[in-house]
Amino acid sequence: MGNKGHRRRLNRRITDRIVAELEAGRFPWVQPWGVAAAPGHSGAPGQPGATAPGLPRNAITARRYSGVNILILWGSVIEHGWPTQNWLTFRQALAAGGVVRKGERGTCVVYADRFTPDTEKERARETGDEARAIPFLKRFTLFNAAQCEGLPDGFSTPDAPLPERATMPAAERLIAATGADFRIGGERAFYAPSRDFVQVPPQPAFFEQINYYRTCLHELTHWTGHASRLARDQSGCFGSADYAREELVAEMGAAFLCAALGIVPTVRHADYLAGWLDVLRHDSRAIFRAASQASKAADFLLSFASDTPADELSP
Repeated sequence: MGNKGHRRRLNRRITDRIVAELEAGRFPWVQPWGVAAAPGHSGAPGQPGATAPGLPRNAITARRYSGVNILILWGSVIEHGWPTQNWLTFRQALAAGGVVRKGERGTCVVYADRFTPDTEKERARETGDEARAIPFLKRFTLFNAAQCEGLPDGFSTPDAPLPERATMPAAERLIAATGADFRIGGERAFYAPSRDFVQVPPQPAFFEQINYYRTCLHELTHWTGHASRLARDQSGCFGSADYAREELVAEMGAAFLCAALGIVPTVRHADYLAGWLDVLRHDSRAIFRAASQASKAADFLLSFASDTPADELSP
Protein backbone atom coordinates (compact mmCIF):
# COMPACT_ATOMS: atom_id res chain seq x y z
CA MET A 1 0.00 0.00 0.00
CA GLY A 2 2.89 2.31 0.83
CA ASN A 3 4.44 1.77 -2.61
CA LYS A 4 1.09 2.48 -4.31
CA GLY A 5 0.69 5.65 -2.27
CA HIS A 6 4.20 6.75 -3.25
CA ARG A 7 3.43 6.16 -6.94
CA ARG A 8 0.18 8.11 -6.72
CA ARG A 9 1.91 11.06 -5.05
CA LEU A 10 4.70 11.05 -7.63
CA ASN A 11 2.20 10.79 -10.50
CA ARG A 12 0.16 13.68 -9.12
CA ARG A 13 3.25 15.86 -8.49
CA ILE A 14 4.49 15.44 -12.08
CA THR A 15 0.98 15.89 -13.53
CA ASP A 16 0.39 19.06 -11.48
CA ARG A 17 3.68 20.47 -12.79
CA ILE A 18 2.66 19.85 -16.41
CA VAL A 19 -0.86 21.23 -15.82
CA ALA A 20 0.70 24.40 -14.35
CA GLU A 21 2.86 24.76 -17.47
CA LEU A 22 -0.19 24.42 -19.74
CA GLU A 23 -2.22 26.88 -17.66
CA ALA A 24 0.64 29.37 -18.03
CA GLY A 25 0.49 28.98 -21.81
CA ARG A 26 3.65 26.88 -22.10
CA PHE A 27 3.73 23.50 -23.82
CA PRO A 28 6.13 21.08 -22.09
CA TRP A 29 6.46 18.93 -25.21
CA VAL A 30 7.41 21.77 -27.55
CA GLN A 31 11.12 21.58 -28.34
CA PRO A 32 13.12 23.76 -25.93
CA TRP A 33 15.34 25.67 -28.28
CA GLY A 34 15.53 29.30 -29.19
CA VAL A 35 17.71 31.88 -30.83
CA ALA A 36 21.46 31.62 -30.32
CA ALA A 37 22.71 33.46 -27.27
CA ALA A 38 25.37 36.11 -27.41
CA PRO A 39 28.95 34.82 -27.12
CA GLY A 40 29.77 33.84 -23.56
CA HIS A 41 26.11 33.91 -22.49
CA SER A 42 24.44 30.59 -21.72
CA GLY A 43 20.99 32.03 -21.12
CA ALA A 44 19.27 33.19 -17.95
CA PRO A 45 16.46 31.19 -16.34
CA GLY A 46 13.40 31.47 -18.53
CA GLN A 47 15.47 32.87 -21.39
CA PRO A 48 16.88 29.94 -23.40
CA GLY A 49 20.26 30.48 -24.99
CA ALA A 50 21.68 28.45 -27.85
CA THR A 51 19.59 25.42 -26.97
CA ALA A 52 20.10 22.54 -29.35
CA PRO A 53 17.35 20.52 -31.03
CA GLY A 54 17.13 16.88 -30.12
CA LEU A 55 15.75 14.43 -27.61
CA PRO A 56 17.30 14.32 -24.13
CA ARG A 57 19.99 11.64 -24.01
CA ASN A 58 22.42 10.13 -21.56
CA ALA A 59 25.86 11.66 -22.16
CA ILE A 60 27.64 8.37 -21.41
CA THR A 61 25.45 5.75 -23.10
CA ALA A 62 23.97 8.07 -25.79
CA ARG A 63 20.59 6.44 -25.16
CA ARG A 64 17.56 8.72 -25.41
CA TYR A 65 15.15 9.19 -22.54
CA SER A 66 11.51 8.37 -23.14
CA GLY A 67 7.93 9.16 -22.19
CA VAL A 68 7.27 11.69 -19.46
CA ASN A 69 11.02 12.01 -18.81
CA ILE A 70 11.36 13.87 -22.12
CA LEU A 71 8.90 16.48 -20.85
CA ILE A 72 10.61 16.75 -17.46
CA LEU A 73 14.10 17.17 -18.94
CA TRP A 74 12.97 19.55 -21.68
CA GLY A 75 11.26 21.61 -18.98
CA SER A 76 14.55 21.97 -17.09
CA VAL A 77 16.36 22.98 -20.29
CA ILE A 78 13.74 25.67 -20.93
CA GLU A 79 13.88 26.92 -17.35
CA HIS A 80 17.65 27.22 -17.16
CA GLY A 81 18.60 27.92 -20.78
CA TRP A 82 21.13 25.10 -20.97
CA PRO A 83 22.72 24.61 -24.42
CA THR A 84 22.74 20.81 -24.49
CA GLN A 85 20.41 17.81 -24.22
CA ASN A 86 23.13 15.65 -22.56
CA TRP A 87 22.40 14.35 -19.06
CA LEU A 88 24.35 12.31 -16.48
CA THR A 89 23.94 10.96 -12.98
CA PHE A 90 26.28 12.29 -10.27
CA ARG A 91 28.31 9.06 -10.40
CA GLN A 92 28.51 9.10 -14.21
CA ALA A 93 29.97 12.62 -14.09
CA LEU A 94 32.65 11.45 -11.66
CA ALA A 95 33.41 8.33 -13.71
CA ALA A 96 33.85 10.51 -16.82
CA GLY A 97 36.48 12.60 -15.05
CA GLY A 98 34.24 15.54 -14.22
CA VAL A 99 32.18 16.76 -11.31
CA VAL A 100 28.81 18.42 -10.74
CA ARG A 101 29.44 22.04 -9.76
CA LYS A 102 28.82 22.85 -6.12
CA GLY A 103 25.33 24.20 -5.49
CA GLU A 104 23.79 22.73 -8.66
CA ARG A 105 20.41 21.04 -8.22
CA GLY A 106 19.54 17.90 -10.16
CA THR A 107 16.37 17.05 -12.08
CA CYS A 108 14.26 14.16 -10.81
CA VAL A 109 13.10 11.67 -13.46
CA VAL A 110 11.28 8.36 -13.14
CA TYR A 111 11.79 4.78 -14.22
CA ALA A 112 8.81 2.41 -14.43
CA ASP A 113 9.11 -1.36 -14.63
CA ARG A 114 7.81 -4.61 -13.14
CA PHE A 115 9.44 -7.34 -11.08
CA THR A 116 8.34 -10.78 -9.92
CA PRO A 117 9.20 -11.68 -6.29
CA ASP A 118 10.74 -15.09 -5.63
CA THR A 119 7.75 -16.02 -3.44
CA GLU A 120 5.40 -15.34 -6.36
CA LYS A 121 7.56 -17.42 -8.71
CA GLU A 122 7.44 -20.29 -6.19
CA ARG A 123 3.66 -19.98 -5.81
CA ALA A 124 3.26 -20.05 -9.61
CA ARG A 125 5.40 -23.21 -9.85
CA GLU A 126 3.34 -24.94 -7.18
CA THR A 127 -0.06 -23.99 -8.57
CA GLY A 128 0.74 -23.97 -12.28
CA ASP A 129 -0.56 -20.42 -12.54
CA GLU A 130 1.21 -17.58 -14.26
CA ALA A 131 3.46 -15.55 -11.94
CA ARG A 132 2.16 -12.03 -11.28
CA ALA A 133 4.59 -9.16 -11.75
CA ILE A 134 4.42 -6.15 -9.43
CA PRO A 135 4.74 -2.68 -11.01
CA PHE A 136 7.15 -0.20 -9.45
CA LEU A 137 8.13 3.39 -10.05
CA LYS A 138 11.65 4.50 -9.15
CA ARG A 139 12.97 8.02 -9.26
CA PHE A 140 16.55 9.12 -9.78
CA THR A 141 18.39 12.39 -10.25
CA LEU A 142 20.11 13.65 -13.40
CA PHE A 143 22.34 16.64 -14.04
CA ASN A 144 22.65 18.46 -17.34
CA ALA A 145 26.19 18.41 -18.75
CA ALA A 146 26.13 22.22 -18.52
CA GLN A 147 25.92 21.83 -14.71
CA CYS A 148 29.23 19.96 -14.66
CA GLU A 149 32.86 20.88 -15.10
CA GLY A 150 35.90 18.85 -16.07
CA LEU A 151 33.98 16.66 -18.52
CA PRO A 152 35.64 15.59 -21.79
CA ASP A 153 35.19 17.85 -24.82
CA GLY A 154 31.86 17.38 -26.54
CA PHE A 155 29.77 16.55 -23.49
CA SER A 156 28.28 20.02 -23.21
CA THR A 157 28.99 21.42 -26.66
CA PRO A 158 25.76 22.63 -28.33
CA ASP A 159 24.63 20.71 -31.37
CA ALA A 160 25.06 22.43 -34.72
CA PRO A 161 22.13 24.81 -35.36
CA LEU A 162 19.60 23.78 -37.95
CA PRO A 163 20.10 25.67 -41.23
CA GLU A 164 17.11 27.57 -42.51
CA ARG A 165 15.48 25.83 -45.47
CA ALA A 166 12.01 25.06 -46.73
CA THR A 167 12.46 21.34 -47.26
CA MET A 168 13.80 18.77 -44.81
CA PRO A 169 15.25 15.73 -46.65
CA ALA A 170 15.28 13.56 -43.49
CA ALA A 171 11.57 14.19 -42.94
CA GLU A 172 10.77 13.61 -46.61
CA ARG A 173 12.63 10.28 -46.52
CA LEU A 174 10.84 9.21 -43.35
CA ILE A 175 7.38 10.06 -44.72
CA ALA A 176 8.09 8.10 -47.90
CA ALA A 177 9.62 5.16 -46.01
CA THR A 178 6.50 4.58 -43.90
CA GLY A 179 4.55 3.54 -46.99
CA ALA A 180 1.52 5.38 -45.57
CA ASP A 181 -1.26 6.44 -47.93
CA PHE A 182 -0.14 10.06 -47.73
CA ARG A 183 -2.18 12.56 -49.76
CA ILE A 184 -1.34 16.20 -50.36
CA GLY A 185 -4.10 18.67 -51.12
CA GLY A 186 -7.14 20.43 -49.74
CA GLU A 187 -7.37 22.93 -46.90
CA ARG A 188 -7.33 20.58 -43.89
CA ALA A 189 -4.84 18.23 -42.30
CA PHE A 190 -6.32 15.00 -40.92
CA TYR A 191 -6.01 11.23 -40.55
CA ALA A 192 -9.00 9.11 -41.58
CA PRO A 193 -8.92 5.90 -39.46
CA SER A 194 -11.74 4.18 -41.35
CA ARG A 195 -9.93 4.54 -44.70
CA ASP A 196 -6.42 4.61 -43.23
CA PHE A 197 -4.98 7.61 -45.05
CA VAL A 198 -3.33 10.92 -44.12
CA GLN A 199 -4.04 14.19 -45.91
CA VAL A 200 -2.25 17.52 -45.48
CA PRO A 201 -2.38 20.80 -47.43
CA PRO A 202 0.51 21.57 -49.84
CA GLN A 203 3.61 22.97 -48.16
CA PRO A 204 3.33 26.45 -49.79
CA ALA A 205 -0.06 26.81 -48.05
CA PHE A 206 1.69 27.09 -44.67
CA PHE A 207 2.62 30.59 -43.49
CA GLU A 208 5.89 29.11 -42.19
CA GLN A 209 6.82 26.20 -44.39
CA ILE A 210 8.70 24.33 -41.66
CA ASN A 211 5.35 23.80 -39.91
CA TYR A 212 4.32 21.56 -42.81
CA TYR A 213 6.55 18.87 -41.33
CA ARG A 214 5.19 19.25 -37.81
CA THR A 215 1.71 18.78 -39.27
CA CYS A 216 2.79 15.75 -41.32
CA LEU A 217 4.35 14.11 -38.27
CA HIS A 218 1.30 14.90 -36.14
CA GLU A 219 -0.96 13.12 -38.61
CA LEU A 220 1.51 10.24 -39.04
CA THR A 221 1.46 9.78 -35.26
CA HIS A 222 -2.33 9.33 -35.57
CA TRP A 223 -1.61 6.84 -38.39
CA THR A 224 0.46 4.67 -36.02
CA GLY A 225 -2.64 4.17 -33.86
CA HIS A 226 -4.45 2.09 -36.49
CA ALA A 227 -5.50 -1.42 -35.36
CA SER A 228 -2.91 -2.98 -37.69
CA ARG A 229 -0.07 -0.98 -36.05
CA LEU A 230 -0.04 0.19 -32.43
CA ALA A 231 -3.80 -0.24 -31.94
CA ARG A 232 -4.72 2.86 -29.88
CA ASP A 233 -8.32 3.80 -29.17
CA GLN A 234 -9.25 6.27 -31.92
CA SER A 235 -13.01 6.01 -31.51
CA GLY A 236 -13.54 9.29 -29.65
CA CYS A 237 -15.58 12.05 -31.24
CA PHE A 238 -14.51 15.69 -31.23
CA GLY A 239 -14.78 17.19 -27.74
CA SER A 240 -14.67 13.86 -25.90
CA ALA A 241 -12.01 12.78 -23.40
CA ASP A 242 -10.92 9.94 -25.71
CA TYR A 243 -10.46 12.41 -28.56
CA ALA A 244 -8.41 14.73 -26.32
CA ARG A 245 -6.20 11.81 -25.24
CA GLU A 246 -5.42 10.82 -28.83
CA GLU A 247 -4.71 14.44 -29.78
CA LEU A 248 -2.34 14.69 -26.81
CA VAL A 249 -0.48 11.61 -28.07
CA ALA A 250 -0.26 13.04 -31.60
CA GLU A 251 0.97 16.44 -30.38
CA MET A 252 3.71 14.95 -28.25
CA GLY A 253 4.58 12.36 -30.89
CA ALA A 254 5.10 15.12 -33.46
CA ALA A 255 7.27 17.07 -31.00
CA PHE A 256 9.42 14.00 -30.26
CA LEU A 257 9.80 13.28 -33.98
CA CYS A 258 10.69 16.89 -34.80
CA ALA A 259 13.36 16.77 -32.12
CA ALA A 260 14.78 13.48 -33.39
CA LEU A 261 14.91 14.79 -36.96
CA GLY A 262 16.28 18.26 -36.08
CA ILE A 263 13.17 20.14 -37.19
CA VAL A 264 12.36 23.41 -35.43
CA PRO A 265 8.70 24.30 -35.96
CA THR A 266 6.95 27.23 -34.31
CA VAL A 267 4.59 26.61 -31.40
CA ARG A 268 1.24 25.16 -32.35
CA HIS A 269 -1.91 27.08 -31.45
CA ALA A 270 -3.55 25.47 -28.41
CA ASP A 271 -6.54 24.08 -30.30
CA TYR A 272 -7.26 21.38 -27.73
CA LEU A 273 -5.85 22.97 -24.56
CA ALA A 274 -9.13 22.89 -22.59
CA GLY A 275 -9.66 19.21 -23.41
CA TRP A 276 -6.10 18.29 -22.44
CA LEU A 277 -6.35 20.12 -19.12
CA ASP A 278 -9.64 18.42 -18.29
CA VAL A 279 -8.15 14.98 -18.95
CA LEU A 280 -4.98 15.68 -16.95
CA ARG A 281 -6.79 17.16 -13.96
CA HIS A 282 -9.07 14.13 -13.65
CA ASP A 283 -6.46 11.43 -14.23
CA SER A 284 -2.94 11.69 -12.78
CA ARG A 285 -1.81 8.77 -14.96
CA ALA A 286 -3.00 10.33 -18.24
CA ILE A 287 0.21 12.26 -18.98
CA PHE A 288 2.31 9.11 -18.35
CA ARG A 289 0.17 7.02 -20.72
CA ALA A 290 0.10 9.72 -23.39
CA ALA A 291 3.86 10.34 -23.23
CA SER A 292 4.55 6.60 -23.32
CA GLN A 293 2.26 6.11 -26.32
CA ALA A 294 3.83 9.12 -28.05
CA SER A 295 7.30 7.66 -27.53
CA LYS A 296 6.18 4.30 -28.91
CA ALA A 297 4.63 6.03 -31.94
CA ALA A 298 7.80 8.06 -32.56
CA ASP A 299 9.97 4.93 -32.25
CA PHE A 300 7.64 3.07 -34.62
CA LEU A 301 7.97 5.80 -37.26
CA LEU A 302 11.71 6.29 -36.77
CA SER A 303 12.23 2.56 -37.31
CA PHE A 304 11.36 3.13 -40.98
CA ALA A 305 14.47 5.28 -41.40
CA SER A 306 17.56 3.07 -41.29
CA ASP A 307 19.78 6.07 -40.54
CA THR A 308 17.62 7.20 -37.60
CA PRO A 309 17.83 4.48 -34.92
CA ALA A 310 15.14 4.35 -32.29
CA ASP A 311 17.32 3.50 -29.31
CA GLU A 312 15.84 1.97 -26.21
CA LEU A 313 15.13 4.93 -23.97
CA SER A 314 16.50 4.31 -20.49
CA PRO A 315 18.95 5.90 -18.07
